[in-house]
Amino acid sequence: MTLSRRNLLATTAAVAAGTTAAVSAGTAQAAPAGHGGRRLRTGFERLADGGYAPLAGQKVGIVTNPTGITRDVRHIVDVMHADDRVDLTAVFGPEHGFRGTAQAGGSEGRYDDPATGLPVYDTYLKSGQPLADVFTTSGVDTVVFDIQDVGARFYTYIWTLFDCMEAASLAGKRFVVLDRPNPVTGRAALGPVLHKEFATFVGRQPIAQAHGMTVAELALLFNGEFLPSPVPLETVTMTGWKRSEFFDASGLPWVPPSPNMPTPECALVYSGTCLFEGTNLSEGRGTARPFELLGAEGIDGGWAAAANDLGLPGVRFREAYFAPTFSKFQGKTVGGVQLHVHDRAAFDPVRTGIALLVTAKRSWDGFAWRSDHWIDKLTGSTRVRTMIDAGADTDEVVDGWESELAAFRRTRRQYLLYK
Repeated sequence: MTLSRRNLLATTAAVAAGTTAAVSAGTAQAAPAGHGGRRLRTGFERLADGGYAPLAGQKVGIVTNPTGITRDVRHIVDVMHADDRVDLTAVFGPEHGFRGTAQAGGSEGRYDDPATGLPVYDTYLKSGQPLADVFTTSGVDTVVFDIQDVGARFYTYIWTLFDCMEAASLAGKRFVVLDRPNPVTGRAALGPVLHKEFATFVGRQPIAQAHGMTVAELALLFNGEFLPSPVPLETVTMTGWKRSEFFDASGLPWVPPSPNMPTPECALVYSGTCLFEGTNLSEGRGTARPFELLGAEGIDGGWAAAANDLGLPGVRFREAYFAPTFSKFQGKTVGGVQLHVHDRAAFDPVRTGIALLVTAKRSWDGFAWRSDHWIDKLTGSTRVRTMIDAGADTDEVVDGWESELAAFRRTRRQYLLYK
């Protein structure tokens, strides 16, 4: 089955309307209202309230992880497995695993879930026909996706979404995406756009570094723009979410989407400070504040002072010293900065990340890029690295991607589902 872009959007609207009309029946428990008396309802809440109508008569497999929870913190796999209105027959685990026990770059492998007895299949580092074969082996008719994203191009769950959509198309499966909030808002796309020759698992397709979309919107974008053969796609949208809202407005519990994403505050800075993975500085892994703490041996208070002198909107920098328990500089005391965001609405994480790279290089003579030029994979081209090496300042680097970003924003606008 091949769906046009118009049909994709019409299908989404139809599913949303059908779910809205359904009689409440299940997981939508009384919950605090959000801002203005609204209560956000996730895609899963609306799916369950509608009696799982889009999944009727289907053998269902779900791609999820510890973030796939209800408002009262039950895992949706446990909820669905106990409900005879849905035939859940398989689970598919991404990076870090279905139950979230693996560190970065790891997964849990193939096993039977002790809580439900369901077979759990590993999707990590699988794509194309090998992943399609996993779906075929599982025997499912429909693949459901429900994972909390954090809004950055290099966060791998959105590429798990892309790979699973492509594999479902190859295997002749339906695909249903259950939406959740973008925790750092969906106001705008920010940062450089990936160049296709730099495509990896931290960026499969040309989208902005901070995409400003929900996973359902990304699924529509992927299907309409990038998949060679679109998958039969349905999305179950949220109600009560506004693009301008941060995660705390949702009333939902925060579950770390990965071991080094402990808080929504971490997600707020991540699309900028994750760039330090591409340097010889610590990005704060092995501390209680990953991606908010940055540093290396030999850095003193000069870096924080230089960053503060820029007057970047919404953020201040504190001279900080810390000793990571793992990853770079394990067990060593390093100096650097801690980001303190005081105005979320004004804060631009990508510009801030670039400014910190520029000032780190100028403030510390030990600064170096990773020898594999990982920074190019994270930013999506050689441009950021080569411009900073050539002495460009923050504004010059940011200006270098504006035309590509404007083009992506125009494309993105067609797939937005919320105001």
